[in-house]
Amino acid sequence: MTTIQELGQLLRRKSLSPVELVEQHLERIEQLNPKLNSFITVMTEDALTQARQAEKEIRDGDWRGSLHGIPIGLKDLIDTAGIKTTAASARFKDRVPSEDATVVRRLKQAGAVLIGKQNLHEFAYGGSSMISYYGEVHNPWNPEYIAGGSSGGSAASVAAKLGYGAIGTDTAGSIREPAALCGIVGLKPTYGRVSASGVIPLSPSLDHVGPIARCVSDAAVILQAIAGFDSGDAASADMPTENYVATLEEKLEPLRIGISRKFFYDELDPEIASAMKHALSVLEKFAKEMREIGLDVPVDRTLQSAESYAYHADSINKNPELYQPETLRRLKNGATITEQAIVEQRQKLTRYRSEIVGVFEDVDVLVTPTTPVPAPAISELKQNPDKLRERELLLLRNTRPFNVWGLPAISVPCGFTNAGLPIGMQIVGPHWQESRILQLAHIYEQATAWHKREPQTLATDLRG
Repeated sequence: MTTIQELGQLLRRKSLSPVELVEQHLERIEQLNPKLNSFITVMTEDALTQARQAEKEIRDGDWRGSLHGIPIGLKDLIDTAGIKTTAASARFKDRVPSEDATVVRRLKQAGAVLIGKQNLHEFAYGGSSMISYYGEVHNPWNPEYIAGGSSGGSAASVAAKLGYGAIGTDTAGSIREPAALCGIVGLKPTYGRVSASGVIPLSPSLDHVGPIARCVSDAAVILQAIAGFDSGDAASADMPTENYVATLEEKLEPLRIGISRKFFYDELDPEIASAMKHALSVLEKFAKEMREIGLDVPVDRTLQSAESYAYHADSINKNPELYQPETLRRLKNGATITEQAIVEQRQKLTRYRSEIVGVFEDVDVLVTPTTPVPAPAISELKQNPDKLRERELLLLRNTRPFNVWGLPAISVPCGFTNAGLPIGMQIVGPHWQESRILQLAHIYEQATAWHKREPQTLATDLRG
């Protein structure tokens, strides 16, 4: 596997052209997107223009860093000036923003080439990416299975090498869950670490923006470019960032690793339980202590329901037919929530985020399975809408609480099922400690070989 940093050096030394690199990716997207349905809009001409500009700048000695000339995708609810941003919905099928989202501006400043807008669960309200005006996303490891959601197109694209990374969003697990199901890395930073300005919201109190990548160092490179205070985002925190890439090479002192069996390890699929047992045995070699702890896990979804409905209320009243039926049903769940209940839930959220700090007096990180079950088959979920809702809730069970707590969390590959479907492990740290979880995830990644596997079905397709 060639990392973004390694590729960046090839581009810097002019051993590889950004234009050639982007052309290769555009060709691969043309070959594989019909099977995966991971892109809504492929920004062919824009990407080639950006690549030519990057090539000229590098040739002139104006190298901006590791992302300069690297193809990156965007979940299609992140605004791009002059390019459609649809949120995978008929409501926004012709919506063309006039301004870039903050994360897009920062990627452009870093020299990244934005290659396209990626499919998702409509308005990010689900964990399967099966509910989309543009059709369901398919898993690169087996297209008969879901890619996860809501950033399913972004995760599928990265796993299938249709870009070196992507920007996703995460309200209940929508970066980490699809990353786990597609066998790659997904990082949800601390709440407020990365600006959500210019990103179509699901629940502003819980929304996070972060990188999806093929390895931990690539996630660190992307985070480095997009992290930081944004005065245009009310939720953005004016907290210092670190050199996330450099910290990966620093020595990490053995950590106290917390394992909360109740809730996070309940009713695991046997193959996930086995993979986690092995993963914890690897982590134990680098740990000061493996400590069993108890956590009072918040599970109420009232605030998410209320905030999601508030954004869409006028449109639902005027044009309900513009929503997929299941999305409309989910949004309407928030219609009867009172203002007083919303105020109370926001007060609870503040308290939860304050109280969780105490947990990290006893441990340095928490480790859980990212999902309790592997990816289900698309046909199975299509047959039964109730099964779809139930399975999505289960898939997001272990990730959702960390949005409530606002903690940084990363999913890394830790195994495969007998059917060849990926399994993910989640590492969680204290607020603002992205470096800590990146370091431990990187150490684990280097001690194992899971991240080196690639979907063989797609390799066969290309040879054909």
